Amino acid sequence: MISIELKKRIITSIALLTCLTLMYFYFFILIIFLILISLISWIEFNGLILKIFKKRNLKEKLYKFILKSISLLYLSLFCFIIIIVRSENLESEVFIIYSLFVSINSDIGGLLFGKFFKGRKLTKISPNKTISGSIGSFIFSFALIPFFYNYFDIISILSLIIITILISLTSQLGDLFFSFLKRKANVKNTSDLLPGHGGFIDRIDGILFAVPIGFLLFRII
Repeated sequence: MISIELKKRIITSIALLTCLTLMYFYFFILIIFLILISLISWIEFNGLILKIFKKRNLKEKLYKFILKSISLLYLSLFCFIIIIVRSENLESEVFIIYSLFVSINSDIGGLLFGKFFKGRKLTKISPNKTISGSIGSFIFSFALIPFFYNYFDIISILSLIIITILISLTSQLGDLFFSFLKRKANVKNTSDLLPGHGGFIDRIDGILFAVPIGFLLFRII
């Protein structure tokens, strides 16, 4: 029997995949959703910062202002890059899509391997993260290479493997970064907007770092 929480998670996942599909095929929907997701993510991030810095002294007010400014700038650049790339050319679009899928597969691989193999904890920052889960993240990321390799005409297989490792690693570090913030703020999720998933940042924590890094790596290597 499927639990109510799992049903919520499945329904929300279907809705998110539907939105992702619409964003791919319709440019105006991409812009609208990117603005909404960035705005909500910024609000969730600010909520974490406010819970971490509860005091009202000048030093903490300065920290909050700096973090809010950096997060707003970063999310704005994130949206700008995706919108420009989406309207640029097919090759650049594939860079974004591949980075996105590597991040998603890293998340799935980490969850499945962590649940199945368990074992030693990866770090105290997030007690649910294990070494086996981290290995699973890399393995699931590598599984994408045979499906995407033909799209990268001028990139060698070795370069693609290195890029994949770095994207997956960045995604995992992004996940740990927000886990650290949530631990400091003493909350489980950034919000409860997505039933069964938490907040938007809980779903895109790794993606927020992996996609820009992946795109940059493809441009450099």
